[in-house]
Amino acid sequence: MSERTTERVPGVMAPQRYRRLLATAAGEFAAHGFEQASLNAIIRACGMSKSSFYHYFGSKEALFDRVVEEASAALARDLNAPDPETLAGADFWARVEAFLVQALAASARQDWYADLGRLFYLPDLSAERSAALQRVLAGVADWLGRVLAVGRACGAVRDDLPASLQAELVFALLQAMDRWSLRHMNEFDEAAIAGLAHRQFVAMQRLLATDAAMP
Repeated sequence: MSERTTERVPGVMAPQRYRRLLATAAGEFAAHGFEQASLNAIIRACGMSKSSFYHYFGSKEALFDRVVEEASAALARDLNAPDPETLAGADFWARVEAFLVQALAASARQDWYADLGRLFYLPDLSAERSAALQRVLAGVADWLGRVLAVGRACGAVRDDLPASLQAELVFALLQAMDRWSLRHMNEFDEAAIAGLAHRQFVAMQRLLATDAAMP
Protein backbone atom coordinates (compact mmCIF):
# COMPACT_ATOMS: atom_id res chain seq x y z
CA MET A 1 0.00 0.00 0.00
CA SER A 2 1.38 3.43 -0.87
CA GLU A 3 2.01 6.02 1.83
CA ARG A 4 -0.59 8.32 0.27
CA THR A 5 -3.23 5.59 0.35
CA THR A 6 -2.28 4.68 3.92
CA GLU A 7 -2.84 8.28 5.04
CA ARG A 8 -6.52 8.05 4.08
CA VAL A 9 -7.07 5.39 6.74
CA PRO A 10 -7.51 7.00 10.19
CA GLY A 11 -4.88 5.85 12.69
CA VAL A 12 -2.74 3.97 10.16
CA MET A 13 0.61 5.23 8.90
CA ALA A 14 3.31 3.74 6.70
CA PRO A 15 5.70 1.92 9.09
CA GLN A 16 8.87 3.81 8.13
CA ARG A 17 7.16 7.17 8.45
CA TYR A 18 5.59 6.10 11.75
CA ARG A 19 8.96 5.12 13.24
CA ARG A 20 10.50 8.38 12.08
CA LEU A 21 7.71 10.39 13.68
CA LEU A 22 8.03 8.59 17.01
CA ALA A 23 11.83 8.83 17.11
CA THR A 24 11.71 12.54 16.22
CA ALA A 25 9.06 13.19 18.87
CA ALA A 26 11.02 11.26 21.50
CA GLY A 27 14.08 13.41 20.84
CA GLU A 28 12.07 16.64 20.95
CA PHE A 29 10.31 15.75 24.21
CA ALA A 30 13.54 14.54 25.83
CA ALA A 31 15.45 17.68 24.84
CA HIS A 32 12.85 20.34 25.63
CA GLY A 33 10.34 18.83 28.05
CA PHE A 34 6.68 18.28 27.35
CA GLU A 35 5.43 21.86 27.48
CA GLN A 36 8.28 23.38 25.47
CA ALA A 37 8.47 20.59 22.89
CA SER A 38 7.41 22.00 19.53
CA LEU A 39 4.80 20.00 17.70
CA ASN A 40 5.48 22.15 14.64
CA ALA A 41 9.18 21.24 14.78
CA ILE A 42 8.34 17.54 14.97
CA ILE A 43 5.94 17.78 12.05
CA ARG A 44 8.39 19.77 9.90
CA ALA A 45 11.24 17.36 10.60
CA CYS A 46 9.06 14.49 9.41
CA GLY A 47 7.82 16.30 6.31
CA MET A 48 4.21 16.21 7.47
CA SER A 49 1.48 18.81 7.38
CA LYS A 50 -0.41 19.71 10.53
CA SER A 51 -3.63 18.33 9.05
CA SER A 52 -1.85 15.07 8.26
CA PHE A 53 -0.58 14.82 11.84
CA TYR A 54 -4.04 15.35 13.32
CA HIS A 55 -5.32 12.62 11.03
CA TYR A 56 -3.41 10.19 13.25
CA PHE A 57 -3.12 11.90 16.64
CA GLY A 58 -5.65 14.04 18.42
CA SER A 59 -3.14 15.98 20.50
CA LYS A 60 0.45 16.37 21.64
CA GLU A 61 -0.49 14.37 24.73
CA ALA A 62 -1.61 11.47 22.55
CA LEU A 63 1.68 11.57 20.63
CA PHE A 64 3.67 11.59 23.87
CA ASP A 65 1.82 8.55 25.22
CA ARG A 66 2.29 6.71 21.94
CA VAL A 67 6.04 7.40 22.03
CA VAL A 68 6.24 5.98 25.56
CA GLU A 69 4.16 2.93 24.65
CA GLU A 70 6.06 2.05 21.48
CA ALA A 71 9.56 2.74 22.82
CA SER A 72 8.85 0.81 26.02
CA ALA A 73 7.52 -2.14 24.04
CA ALA A 74 10.59 -2.13 21.79
CA LEU A 75 12.94 -1.96 24.78
CA ALA A 76 11.09 -4.78 26.52
CA ARG A 77 11.47 -6.95 23.42
CA ASP A 78 15.19 -6.19 23.19
CA LEU A 79 15.88 -6.79 26.88
CA ASN A 80 13.61 -9.82 27.26
CA ALA A 81 13.49 -9.41 31.04
CA PRO A 82 13.73 -12.78 32.80
CA ASP A 83 10.78 -14.28 34.59
CA PRO A 84 11.55 -13.59 38.28
CA GLU A 85 11.08 -17.27 39.13
CA THR A 86 14.03 -18.19 36.90
CA LEU A 87 16.37 -16.05 39.04
CA ALA A 88 16.03 -18.24 42.14
CA GLY A 89 19.13 -20.03 43.34
CA ALA A 90 22.77 -19.51 44.20
CA ASP A 91 23.38 -17.38 41.09
CA PHE A 92 20.52 -14.96 41.82
CA TRP A 93 22.80 -11.93 42.04
CA ALA A 94 24.87 -12.88 39.01
CA ARG A 95 21.72 -13.09 36.91
CA VAL A 96 20.41 -9.78 38.25
CA GLU A 97 23.71 -8.07 37.43
CA ALA A 98 23.72 -9.47 33.90
CA PHE A 99 20.28 -8.01 33.27
CA LEU A 100 21.08 -4.59 34.77
CA VAL A 101 24.27 -4.30 32.71
CA GLN A 102 22.31 -5.26 29.60
CA ALA A 103 19.65 -2.64 30.34
CA LEU A 104 22.15 0.19 30.81
CA ALA A 105 24.06 -0.82 27.70
CA ALA A 106 20.85 -0.74 25.65
CA SER A 107 20.16 2.86 26.69
CA ALA A 108 23.70 3.85 25.77
CA ARG A 109 23.54 2.05 22.44
CA GLN A 110 20.33 3.57 21.07
CA ASP A 111 19.22 7.21 21.29
CA TRP A 112 15.61 5.98 21.05
CA TYR A 113 15.94 4.18 24.40
CA ALA A 114 17.92 6.95 26.08
CA ASP A 115 15.26 9.46 25.02
CA LEU A 116 12.59 7.15 26.41
CA GLY A 117 14.37 7.05 29.76
CA ARG A 118 14.52 10.85 29.94
CA LEU A 119 10.76 11.10 29.42
CA PHE A 120 10.24 9.63 32.90
CA TYR A 121 12.13 12.52 34.51
CA LEU A 122 10.78 15.56 32.70
CA PRO A 123 10.42 18.45 35.17
CA ASP A 124 7.18 19.63 33.58
CA LEU A 125 5.34 16.31 33.27
CA SER A 126 4.72 13.96 36.17
CA ALA A 127 3.61 10.38 35.66
CA GLU A 128 0.18 11.33 36.99
CA ARG A 129 -0.45 13.28 33.77
CA SER A 130 0.48 10.44 31.43
CA ALA A 131 -1.40 7.16 31.39
CA ALA A 132 1.42 5.57 29.41
CA LEU A 133 4.07 6.53 31.97
CA GLN A 134 1.86 5.19 34.74
CA ARG A 135 1.42 1.85 33.00
CA VAL A 136 5.13 1.39 32.35
CA LEU A 137 6.12 2.36 35.89
CA ALA A 138 3.49 0.03 37.33
CA GLY A 139 4.79 -2.83 35.20
CA VAL A 140 8.39 -2.21 36.27
CA ALA A 141 7.40 -1.94 39.93
CA ASP A 142 5.45 -5.20 39.71
CA TRP A 143 8.39 -7.04 38.09
CA LEU A 144 10.83 -5.62 40.64
CA GLY A 145 8.60 -6.65 43.53
CA ARG A 146 8.46 -10.20 42.19
CA VAL A 147 12.25 -10.30 41.77
CA LEU A 148 12.74 -9.21 45.37
CA ALA A 149 10.22 -11.78 46.57
CA VAL A 150 12.14 -14.53 44.78
CA GLY A 151 15.41 -13.23 46.24
CA ARG A 152 14.00 -13.20 49.75
CA ALA A 153 12.59 -16.70 49.33
CA CYS A 154 15.90 -18.18 48.15
CA GLY A 155 17.98 -16.43 50.81
CA ALA A 156 19.74 -13.99 48.49
CA VAL A 157 17.88 -10.86 49.63
CA ARG A 158 17.52 -9.64 53.20
CA ASP A 159 14.10 -9.92 54.80
CA ASP A 160 14.58 -7.64 57.81
CA LEU A 161 12.39 -4.93 56.26
CA PRO A 162 8.75 -5.22 55.22
CA ALA A 163 8.64 -6.39 51.62
CA SER A 164 6.66 -3.37 50.43
CA LEU A 165 9.08 -0.90 52.05
CA GLN A 166 12.06 -2.73 50.59
CA ALA A 167 10.48 -2.63 47.13
CA GLU A 168 9.85 1.12 47.36
CA LEU A 169 13.41 1.78 48.51
CA VAL A 170 14.92 -0.27 45.68
CA PHE A 171 12.64 1.32 43.09
CA ALA A 172 13.68 4.79 44.25
CA LEU A 173 17.35 3.79 44.20
CA LEU A 174 17.14 2.39 40.68
CA GLN A 175 15.37 5.53 39.47
CA ALA A 176 18.11 7.71 40.99
CA MET A 177 20.80 5.62 39.28
CA ASP A 178 18.89 5.67 36.01
CA ARG A 179 18.34 9.43 36.11
CA TRP A 180 22.01 10.11 36.84
CA SER A 181 23.20 7.67 34.16
CA LEU A 182 21.00 9.26 31.51
CA ARG A 183 22.24 12.72 32.45
CA HIS A 184 25.92 11.73 32.22
CA MET A 185 25.85 8.98 29.59
CA ASN A 186 27.63 11.04 26.93
CA GLU A 187 30.63 11.41 29.23
CA PHE A 188 31.49 7.69 29.09
CA ASP A 189 32.64 5.26 26.44
CA GLU A 190 31.27 1.72 26.19
CA ALA A 191 33.82 0.21 28.57
CA ALA A 192 33.26 2.93 31.16
CA ILE A 193 29.50 2.43 30.96
CA ALA A 194 29.95 -1.28 31.67
CA GLY A 195 32.14 -0.43 34.66
CA LEU A 196 29.61 2.08 35.93
CA ALA A 197 26.82 -0.47 35.63
CA HIS A 198 28.84 -2.93 37.71
CA ARG A 199 29.52 -0.37 40.44
CA GLN A 200 25.86 0.61 40.57
CA PHE A 201 24.96 -3.05 40.90
CA VAL A 202 27.46 -3.54 43.73
CA ALA A 203 25.99 -0.57 45.60
CA MET A 204 22.52 -2.09 45.33
CA GLN A 205 23.77 -5.56 46.25
CA ARG A 206 25.42 -4.24 49.42
CA LEU A 207 22.11 -2.73 50.45
CA LEU A 208 20.04 -5.83 49.78
CA ALA A 209 22.09 -9.01 49.89
CA THR A 210 22.23 -11.36 52.85
CA ASP A 211 25.65 -12.03 54.34
CA ALA A 212 25.58 -15.54 52.88
CA ALA A 213 24.90 -14.20 49.37
CA MET A 214 27.70 -11.63 49.33
CA PRO A 215 30.82 -12.67 47.37
